Amino acid sequence: MRIPIKTIAAVAIAAGTIAATYRPLENYWKERNKTQFQEEEIARGRIVFEVNSTGTVQPVLSVHIGSYASGPITELHVEFNQQIRKGELLAKIDQRIYLANVQRDEATLATRRADVERVKALLQQAANDLKRAEALHETNKDYVSDTEMDQFRFNRLSLQAQLKVSEASIKEALANLANSKANLEYTEIRAPVDGVVIDRKIDPGQTVASQFQTPELFIVAPDIKKEMYVMASVDEADIGLLRQAKEAGRPVHFTVDAYPDDLFVGTIFQIRMNSTTTQNVVTYPVVVSSPNPDMKLLPGMTANISFEISQKDNVGKIPNSALRFYPKPEQVRPEDRAILEGLAPQTDKDKDKQDVEPPPSAREKAAANRRRNHRHVWVLEGDFLRAIEVVTGISDSKHTELVSGELPIGSKVVTGIKTKP
Repeated sequence: MRIPIKTIAAVAIAAGTIAATYRPLENYWKERNKTQFQEEEIARGRIVFEVNSTGTVQPVLSVHIGSYASGPITELHVEFNQQIRKGELLAKIDQRIYLANVQRDEATLATRRADVERVKALLQQAANDLKRAEALHETNKDYVSDTEMDQFRFNRLSLQAQLKVSEASIKEALANLANSKANLEYTEIRAPVDGVVIDRKIDPGQTVASQFQTPELFIVAPDIKKEMYVMASVDEADIGLLRQAKEAGRPVHFTVDAYPDDLFVGTIFQIRMNSTTTQNVVTYPVVVSSPNPDMKLLPGMTANISFEISQKDNVGKIPNSALRFYPKPEQVRPEDRAILEGLAPQTDKDKDKQDVEPPPSAREKAAANRRRNHRHVWVLEGDFLRAIEVVTGISDSKHTELVSGELPIGSKVVTGIKTKP
């Protein structure tokens, strides 16, 4: 059967058309399905390495003022947030019982003093009697017998002892009177220091009972306008860094929720040794000192703290996303795929091997930590990615210092894979 020429021509034209459009179409789909990588340049600038934590604002010193005396509150002279001076009267407890005790002890003291005068008079009389008896006895022993002489002598000795007892009773009465006056003074609650009343726990008419436990009436914060403390709990892994920062005098920056636009600055005052363990996490209290001239920092505020550990200017900055990016083996040129072998999923055999092998020693861990700054980043080279080894330094939330490596300033590194529309 003979095929018409027109049909052959049409088939030839269609085949030519398909052949002409196949290669561009193939290239189009290849380009469309090609993995697109996100890239970012290596820039130069400042990097500040910080350790973040949270803490609570507290006064440098909180003086808890209590009461030694008991009774109803009859006077109250201070309010919350009031500035007070040392010795200022804050409150007064009902004094009637304590005044009565003072008057009683004053009367007792007067009685003891009168008794001393009485004994002194009797002693003088006994001394005179003994003197006259001795004179008569020397004149004639028959006038005064030996028995009577003994009575005169021992009567005087007895009165001398009574005088000592009476004089001792005066001291006792004076001590009781001093105690009663001290208790009377305790009914006046006075400020022991200059400061601000940050808490008042009593009201007029309230009864204070101090028999079993000293009641707390006021809390006063001295120098609250000059300085405040921020108490932070820092993980044990960061304590070494904070000690370096403290020795170098690095600043501490923090914010509080009440003033989110204000940045407060302080210094590390103390790293305390009393650790706290919570769910196997060990933390240490760190005290940050900060001035408070505007009284914006109030006790109990929550602070978001950044401890500045070190700072470097005009250094190469690698995006942290580039250090976190790990490509698939098929995206990497063949000579660099061995770098990714450690990232392959573990098999059951590998897990069993890990169970058998002992954990690394302290020396091996220390050596591994010293090598932790040797990292790899990826740059686009043709259709594949090439690994470049770099040595990193300090880092912040977005960038890491480039210490060494074949990455000139301005070169691009891969930070991720672009999502297709």
